[in-house]
Amino acid sequence: MLSRTAENLFWIGRYLERAEANARLLEVGARNALLPNIGGGYRNEWESVLVAGGTYAAFREKYGDAVQRNIESHMFFDKDNPSSILSCVTAARENGRIVRTAITGQVWDALNGAFQEIREMQRTERSQLPLADLTDWTMRTAALVRGATQVSMLRNDGFQFLRLGYAVERADNTARLLDVKYYVLLPEVTYVGTGLDNYQWTTLLRALSSYRAFNHAYGGEITAWKIAEFLILNTQCPRSLLSCVSEVNESLDVLARAYHRTTGAQTEVRGMLGELAEARVDDILREGLHEFLQRFIDRTRRLAEAIRASYLTGRIA
Repeated sequence: MLSRTAENLFWIGRYLERAEANARLLEVGARNALLPNIGGGYRNEWESVLVAGGTYAAFREKYGDAVQRNIESHMFFDKDNPSSILSCVTAARENGRIVRTAITGQVWDALNGAFQEIREMQRTERSQLPLADLTDWTMRTAALVRGATQVSMLRNDGFQFLRLGYAVERADNTARLLDVKYYVLLPEVTYVGTGLDNYQWTTLLRALSSYRAFNHAYGGEITAWKIAEFLILNTQCPRSLLSCVSEVNESLDVLARAYHRTTGAQTEVRGMLGELAEARVDDILREGLHEFLQRFIDRTRRLAEAIRASYLTGRIA
């Protein structure tokens, strides 16, 4: 497969997963904003969403204060924001158009249909588009494309590059969504374990579509320790950091066998996998959840760069 084709497929996965993650971030912000403001949060709920999404500086430069209406526009419709849902859907569709012969008709129809629908939304009066409708549409659309990929594409190297894009971006976004909780944690230890604290954790689980799965796995008792374990180390959770890194490792192993060589990307992901496999929640919380997540996000960035250098530049690294 040509490296530029592999790159297009890789970024289709990343862009679609990023669009879905933005919708989930917006849902977390909206749910947390429903709580009364007791004046003790580290940052306000909407500002935390921007920080976790990595677009805080760009937003402040264009919009100023972190007002919900402006944040919704910035994260959904803003063409100047390369991570907005509109930008991600448009970019995913363009990548699909470029590699039209490398994807199936079902995948292309799902991508192109999403692009046409979001263009129609742009022409709709903003007051007629509730945030819940926008986030639900994004998550349904991402699921539609992902489902078309799973049931219609050959399990060849093209499929593996798509899978890599999804898994790398999902790992990064799970860490960022977890980090939102850090940014709205109350500074006084007396609030830990209270109804407010538990509501914020429950909101996170619901935004990740993991609330019922968590209840099945842990019996419904919501604690920071259990949720951290579920979303970081539990391989039963498809969005956990360990599950995502394991998926990246599996795809890279398939590609290594297909191309008869080991690459720097495999070295990088095996290091991450080894650390997560040996990690314990107590150690993570002792280090500091925010510090651990920031370190993981940085390692995910390095992993993506290693994949690019190994397969997407026209030369094997």
